[in-house]
Amino acid sequence: MKVSILGCGWLGFPLAKKLIEIGFEVKGSTTTENKLAVLKSNKIAPYLLELSETKISECISDFLYNSDILIIDIPPGLRKITEATSEKTFVNKIKTLLPFMENSTIEKVIFISSTSVYADTATISTVTEESVLHPDIESGKQLVEVENLLRNNSNFQTTIIRFGGLIGEDRNIVKMLTGKSNVANPDAPINLIHQEDCIGIICEILKQVQHYKVWNETFNAVSPIHPTRKKYYTEKAKQLHLIAPIFTENETNVGKIVSSEKLETILGYRFIKLDL
Repeated sequence: MKVSILGCGWLGFPLAKKLIEIGFEVKGSTTTENKLAVLKSNKIAPYLLELSETKISECISDFLYNSDILIIDIPPGLRKITEATSEKTFVNKIKTLLPFMENSTIEKVIFISSTSVYADTATISTVTEESVLHPDIESGKQLVEVENLLRNNSNFQTTIIRFGGLIGEDRNIVKMLTGKSNVANPDAPINLIHQEDCIGIICEILKQVQHYKVWNETFNAVSPIHPTRKKYYTEKAKQLHLIAPIFTENETNVGKIVSSEKLETILGYRFIKLDL
């Protein structure tokens, strides 16, 4: 089976290597010319592919050609965009991509979304895939719109994975919080997932590629362990020999607990990294 991965970055690159290891043929895209040789040396067919709101690299047709599955793993990149600007940057990029997907051999799509589609609330409760979506940040709002664009397209089947905060051996949010003061929401639960589990979940979906239950579905993908932000980041800072952040104690906490029970039930997946 042939897979094209749009975005061979922090997650997409090790995912591509794992898929090749278990027997898939993989094409991978990058926006960095220097990375083409790295992809090729790892048996990933390399494509230099830039996606904008109005155009896409000419190699897109070759990138999609003869592939059965497309994995879209490109970050929205919307940190500087607010609702007031009314810029649908990420949505427009996907709209530019869609006609090429529709005219390709792609039958199934995995879209990497985020738990930012769920709003944080003062009454901290558990959210599931059935919860009403009220994203409170711009990236979440555009992710919801893209999810709907893909889900409602009859040219292919789409499965959406909403990952929590991404961490790995070389990546942890505490590194951005170290030494900071007045950090909000000490009692809010964390919703994180390790890179190994991200890869494991995607591989499990592809192993069950012929099973109707895994397609046209939405899965939350977050570790089932939810300590408070203060407990987790204080302990993680100590473990990494960093200065622990100082949390604000006199403000209302907002947050949520994201449930991955549906993923565990339907895929039969068991999380690898419980000690985050």
